[in-house]
Amino acid sequence: MELFLNPTKLLLATAKDVLPVLALLVVFQMAVLRRPLPRPGRIVFGFILVLVGMACFLGGLDMALFPVGRAMALQLSASAQTGSSWSAYGWIYLFAFLVGFSTTIAEPSLIAVANKAEEASYKAVSSKGLRIAVALGVAVGITLGTFRIVTGTPLYLYILFGYMVVAIQTYFAPRMIIPLAYDSGGVTTSTVTVPLVAALGLGLASNIPGRSPVLDGFGLIAFASLFPIISVLGYAQLAQWVVGRRK
Repeated sequence: MELFLNPTKLLLATAKDVLPVLALLVVFQMAVLRRPLPRPGRIVFGFILVLVGMACFLGGLDMALFPVGRAMALQLSASAQTGSSWSAYGWIYLFAFLVGFSTTIAEPSLIAVANKAEEASYKAVSSKGLRIAVALGVAVGITLGTFRIVTGTPLYLYILFGYMVVAIQTYFAPRMIIPLAYDSGGVTTSTVTVPLVAALGLGLASNIPGRSPVLDGFGLIAFASLFPIISVLGYAQLAQWVVGRRK
């Protein structure tokens, strides 16, 4: 927050992260490819836009999304200090499910991948159906992740079991959908989903007795990237079964 109130410091901090990438591209273009930079004026102008945009984005995360997610987690868990059952933490699980579904539906990277998948498959893959399948996977994964934080069970058990399910599904799923399903798990952890999910986990772990924000607050993003793979593979298997029944 203090950094955002000082635009010069914020721009300098962002430039430290962006300049190495720009320097790498320039060095390879000039020294390895031995060709001049195409349209250097446009490149400089684009770099300035990236710098300002990233600075505003990072400042916005710190001012809005992180505090909102943390505040919601604190308020929901404050009224559920008496136990760890569904009756005590049911609203938290419902909130986690709805946050996971809504943020994933609005995720720009998922929209881009879904549209390209529909275009490349000549509409054999539905953009809307793919987005809903991924959003359901993220919603279930984040809900299960909040359950893990509440109960204090080890993270690796969920991840191991999840990837075992993915391995079994991969063997039986249609070959066309397998690479898309794996990519769908990656695109969910992007600009809209990650800030709210991370803030939810940290806020929840900070307000539950016996939980550590470092040990228990993180890990929700792993659920958000794993369970969409399961849901998309399941969606393809279900569609394949329906087609087989019709035939």
